[in-house]
Amino acid sequence: MTATAQAERNSLRVMGLAGFASMVSMRMCDPMLVVLGQEFQVSTGEASRVVSAFAVAYGVLQLIYGPLGDRYGKPRVIAIATACCGLASLAAAAAPTLQALTLARIAIGASAAAIVPLALAWIGDTVPVAQRQVVLARYSSATVSGIMLGAWAGGFLTQMLSWRATFLVFVPLYAGVAIILWRRVKASEATPATPAETVPYRLQLAEMLRTPWAQVVLGGVFLEALFTFGFLAFLPTVLHTQFDMQPSYGGGVLALFGLGGLAFSRVAPLLLRRITPAVQARTGGVLLALGYAMLVWMPHWAWAIAGCLFAGFGFYTLHNTLQFSATQLSTTSRGMGVSIFACFLFLGQSVGVILAAQVFVHWGPTWGFAIPGVALTLIGLVFAQQLRRREVLNLH
Repeated sequence: MTATAQAERNSLRVMGLAGFASMVSMRMCDPMLVVLGQEFQVSTGEASRVVSAFAVAYGVLQLIYGPLGDRYGKPRVIAIATACCGLASLAAAAAPTLQALTLARIAIGASAAAIVPLALAWIGDTVPVAQRQVVLARYSSATVSGIMLGAWAGGFLTQMLSWRATFLVFVPLYAGVAIILWRRVKASEATPATPAETVPYRLQLAEMLRTPWAQVVLGGVFLEALFTFGFLAFLPTVLHTQFDMQPSYGGGVLALFGLGGLAFSRVAPLLLRRITPAVQARTGGVLLALGYAMLVWMPHWAWAIAGCLFAGFGFYTLHNTLQFSATQLSTTSRGMGVSIFACFLFLGQSVGVILAAQVFVHWGPTWGFAIPGVALTLIGLVFAQQLRRREVLNLH
C-alpha cells in the first residue's frame, strides 16, 4: 500500500469516528421519550419534539455547511462542528425545561449537520467512481454503529442513571474526536485557497434542483427517511405500552435496526459485485416491507427483533444507491450536492416524526407500521425503475 493510500485510509477511519459520534447524538433520544414525557409532564407526542427539533436543525443547516466545506476544507469544518456537539450536549444535560432541552437539541443537530454529509462529499472527492459505492458502504458501518449505540445507550443509561447523565457520558467522545481530527487537519491540510466563484451559490443550487435526476434522488431520500426513521422512533414506546418493556430494552431492540445496516456494510463488497443498482434498490424496498410487516403482526416482542434486523438491512441496501447518486449530483460543488441530499433526508425524518405521532395516537401501532411498510416498498420499486431508465439512457 502506498503512503498516499494509507493516509487516505487513516483519514477515512477518523471521518468514520466523527460520523459515529454524530449518529450517537441523533438516535439517543428515541428511547427517552417515555421518561421525558413523565419528567416534564407532557405526552409522548410532545416529548418527541426533541427528536424532530434535531432533525429540522440538521436538515436546514445543510444549506450552509455544503458551501463552507467546499470553500474552507471539509475536514476542517467537520472538526469544528464535532467540538460544538460536545458543548451543546453539556447544555442539554443542564436543561431545566422541555423547551430548553429542545433548544439544546437544535444546537446539537445544527452542529452535527456538518459531519456525515461533508465526510460523504470528501469520499466523493477522493475515491474513484468505480470503488466509491463500496467505500460508502464501509463508511456506513461507522455511522450505523453510532445509530446502534445511540439507540441502545439512550435507553440503558436513562434507566440506569438519568437522561441528563446520558448526555454527559458522550461529551468526552465529541471532545476526543474533535481533538484527533483537528490534529490531523493541522498536520496534513494546508488552508485551501478560496476558489473564485463564477456562479453564485444560489444559482448553482437552483440549477441542480431543476435537474430531473436530482429531483428523483432528493424526493426519494425525503420519503425514505420520512417512512423509516419517523415511524421507527416510536417503536420503544409501542414496546413499552404493549409489552411493558423498559426503555433500555426498547432502545436495545431499536438498535438492532443498526445491526441490520452493519450486516449490509459487511457483505456490500461481495453483494455490489453481483447485482445492479436497480436490483439493489428493489431488494432494499422489499426487505423494508418485510421488516415492517413483522412489526404490524407482532404477537410477541421478539418479533420486533427480526423486524428491526430486516428493516435495517433493507434500509441501507436501498439507501446506498441513493447515497451514491448524491455524490454525483454535482462534481464541481460536491459538498453542496451531498449536503442538500442530507437536508432532504433529515427534513423527511422530521416530517415523519410529526406525521407518525398523529398516526400512532389516532390510529394505533398497526397502521403506524403498515403505512410505512407499503410506502417503502413502492419507493424501492420506483427508484429501481428510475435507475434502470437512467442506465439505458447512459448506454445510448
